[in-house]
Amino acid sequence: MTAPDLVDGTVDDETPEQIRVRQEKRTRMLAEGVEAYPVGVPRTHTIAEVRAAHPDLEAGTETDDEVGVAGRVVFLRNTGKLCFATLQDGEGNRLQAMLSLAEVGEERLAAFKADIDLGDHLFVHGRVISSRRGELSVFADAWQLAAKAIRPLPNLYEGTVLSEEARVRQRYVDLIMRPAARDMVRQRAGVVRSLRDNFHRRGYLEVETPMLQTQPGGAAARPFVTHMNAFDIDLYMRIAPELFLKRAVVGGIERVFEINRNFRNEGADSTHSPEFAMLEAYEAYGDYDTMAELTKDLVQTAAKEVLGGTLVTLPDGTEYDLGGDWAQLNMYDSLSESLGTEITAETSLAELSAIAAKLDVEVDPKKASHGKLVEQLWEHRVGDALSAPTFVRDFPVETSPLTRGHRSKPGLVEKWDLYVRGFELATAYSELVDPVIQRERFEAQARLAAAGDDEAMRVDEDFLTAVEYAMPPAGGMGMGIDRLLMALTGYGIRETILFPLVKPQA
Repeated sequence: MTAPDLVDGTVDDETPEQIRVRQEKRTRMLAEGVEAYPVGVPRTHTIAEVRAAHPDLEAGTETDDEVGVAGRVVFLRNTGKLCFATLQDGEGNRLQAMLSLAEVGEERLAAFKADIDLGDHLFVHGRVISSRRGELSVFADAWQLAAKAIRPLPNLYEGTVLSEEARVRQRYVDLIMRPAARDMVRQRAGVVRSLRDNFHRRGYLEVETPMLQTQPGGAAARPFVTHMNAFDIDLYMRIAPELFLKRAVVGGIERVFEINRNFRNEGADSTHSPEFAMLEAYEAYGDYDTMAELTKDLVQTAAKEVLGGTLVTLPDGTEYDLGGDWAQLNMYDSLSESLGTEITAETSLAELSAIAAKLDVEVDPKKASHGKLVEQLWEHRVGDALSAPTFVRDFPVETSPLTRGHRSKPGLVEKWDLYVRGFELATAYSELVDPVIQRERFEAQARLAAAGDDEAMRVDEDFLTAVEYAMPPAGGMGMGIDRLLMALTGYGIRETILFPLVKPQA
């Protein structure tokens, strides 16, 4: 259904009755000279301030304190000589407003009954009292509409539950109705603040890198493509900031981090979003062990500062602890143990393909390689079962073109992935800083791209030029902000993002 015109007040035959009634009220009020959307109201106190000033007012007590408060009407009883409205502010604080015939007069009480609906923003002025039932209230002597709601809210006092789809598509309604939705916004802000503060204490410098790039890089992912008219060139939305942050390290910014938005033209599910928030950090003279300690501290500190501790309670009531030391697994060793047969860097592609077929693990022939099959088999047999925080270490070289070769294990690289509750939360490398080997890795990726792998990296000449100026030994890490919220709250990725991308409805 096309949304009705809310500018000139016209209503078509398909407009739902409640919307039609509210639009007609708006039109009538404007004709009577009543502002449905005034520029402001004379608010003197917030609802939170009134509640804080009168925490223990006994039932039936009246005060001489006069306040002007405003909030959204989430409950309304407007019959008889005494009307009630519950006002809610943006933090979920509530305060009752009482409007009586004796205090506001017959004309204003009648106007209140005629004009005010559930969902409207309402201003009231009056004395602070406690009702006979002990409800902290404003006994109003004046009121004013602050903003008219054309669309009705679900009734918050009838236990209405929005579906997950409705919560995502109309997050503004979700925020009004669900304290958990508002809590998520605050928790996310607290997590980001904790991460920044932690880096600043460690002497890291925060920078910004381009979102529009002439060449996508820093991850194996399919980019979004756009076109710049001024230069008449195609550009790519950033899939990762890695190559620019490493340029900064080359330039002498030895501890650098960025909290950024990345865009990957791939699938969307409970752990993936095409647009997502990412933290990346690089430290000169560090390695993947350095970054493991850093990441553990970042996560544990954020949990303590936002949740009050490292014990996480999931929506279903189960608990798990992010505190203490975290487990470590070797990818090849844990896969071998799970399969009951030894898998090494020398295991042939044919042997891995046979194992995959036996286990019904789907293999894309365009992307099949030793490294990708090892990772697919590992995820199928081991990764999905990891619940407690676990560093999975030492990956195949084919899947990690930006990572230094392992110092003692030929054919592997010094990389770990951090798994929590069955999903990947973070990754880190001992960074590859040899420009000659880096060019070889890029060229190998280019051959994969030519063979049909649309996620393979490309040769980035400017990045290679930068590394030829000598990049010091370094460790680097990346962690999904959305996924960190998933780990701390137990909700899916669409709940942790305030306004996630969803497919438009027909």
